[in-house]
Amino acid sequence: MRKLLLVAAIFFQFTSIGSASSNELGNVESIDLNLKDHEIAVTFFGLGDGEATLIQGSNGENILVNMGGEETSDELREVLKTYGVKEISTLIITNTQNLFLDQLTQIISKYNVKQLIATAEIARELTNMSPSFTEVKVIPWSEGITQVLFPDLSAEVLYAGIGENEGIDFTLQFFKHRLFLMTSSSQQVEENLLKKNLDDVTIFKVPNWAKEDSLSEKLIQHVNPQISILFESEQHQPDPDIIYNLQDIWSEVFFTKKHGTITIKFTENNYEVFTFPVEKEDYS
Repeated sequence: MRKLLLVAAIFFQFTSIGSASSNELGNVESIDLNLKDHEIAVTFFGLGDGEATLIQGSNGENILVNMGGEETSDELREVLKTYGVKEISTLIITNTQNLFLDQLTQIISKYNVKQLIATAEIARELTNMSPSFTEVKVIPWSEGITQVLFPDLSAEVLYAGIGENEGIDFTLQFFKHRLFLMTSSSQQVEENLLKKNLDDVTIFKVPNWAKEDSLSEKLIQHVNPQISILFESEQHQPDPDIIYNLQDIWSEVFFTKKHGTITIKFTENNYEVFTFPVEKEDYS
């Protein structure tokens, strides 16, 4: 397993930020993103396995999208501590492959989760598991739903499937920045998404570990993101053709396996990328 190297506290303060600049930072003990009004940060955690994305607003609220792999709960707890997370207002579970009930119960209890967002199928399952989730508002997301998550940040559900390798595919809109967190990989979802307006995507979270046949060249060209994020999986390797197709459209590709934890801080007009290398660590 892996965690951020612990050395010193880092405080981020920016005076001039390029629209696509990137810095390399590591060896950190704690991170204060110093978010001001009309700023957010989105962090893709470099865990040993699985997906976990943290969205932080200037109002102090934290949103967590997925919880990492089934065996990475200790890693997740450590990296959340590094980012100063004591409470999580909203937890989003994008599909059944990212649903680990023991881990979910621990996170809800430890971080005082107020609402849990998931597919209708998962929402029904959790609602029927009383009393485990009686203190949490469970919200099902279906295609076409829009929701304000916190000031200046709204989500739109583009697709919500229940088939194999399907789940919630949604965008986040923050001023002119649009982030596309894609979960599903199927012929049906591609046909659906190719009909959507996706020509202004800034950040693209690639679905299904970018494994073979999970993402077509046609859809990559349709999304045409400035930056693409690939999470690490112990079971799956990314398809070299998908990587090539992303690079062919001049998308800058970040891998959690290579770059570690990736934080992107957004202002109204710009963003900056920071990568935090990680080292393997035994949590047993």
